[in-house]
Amino acid sequence: MAKLRERKNYRRAVLRSLYGAVEHNRTEVSGTALRSELGLPDEDLSAACVYLADEGLISVEWTSHRTPAAVSLTHEGIRLMEEQEEREEREDREDREDREDREDRATADRARPNG
Repeated sequence: MAKLRERKNYRRAVLRSLYGAVEHNRTEVSGTALRSELGLPDEDLSAACVYLADEGLISVEWTSHRTPAAVSLTHEGIRLMEEQEEREEREDREDREDREDREDRATADRARPNG
């Protein structure tokens, strides 16, 4: 079984993949496609899906072998991913503004005469 960090990464990867599907107007992803895209063993994909489903972030249709047959984001899952996307955009914008401010100060410092 995967370590904690790996399990968290698998969960994030599942959410990102499903959110990408939503952005392309696909409401559901087959378990086979998800497994293939993410390159996860059945056991790890199933564990990630169980966790995310228990959190109310995804819904899963299971095969008789307890592997995902079809997976989709719930409303709460979409809201979580949208909030994350907005937070990342805000952080990127703030980083870009900070860089521009530093560049402006450096340019002003170079333009000042010495002494």
